[in-house]
Amino acid sequence: MNLILVAAAIVISVLVFTWLVKVVKATVSTALVIAAIVLVMQFVFGIGADKLIQQVWEFGQYLWQMVIKR
Repeated sequence: MNLILVAAAIVISVLVFTWLVKVVKATVSTALVIAAIVLVMQFVFGIGADKLIQQVWEFGQYLWQMVIKR
């Protein structure tokens, strides 16, 4: 009985660890893509991170107003 519990715990631990590695991998790749986009916009178009954040904030406010007006 004890051996079955240990085996089940190991299997669950491996599954959770595998899932965690996939999540971290996806998060890091997304962060790198966003950083690359921001750098390209900054060097090619002269748009700084502050302007980009301001536009994202304004777009979020616009979407929020669309949701509230329903």
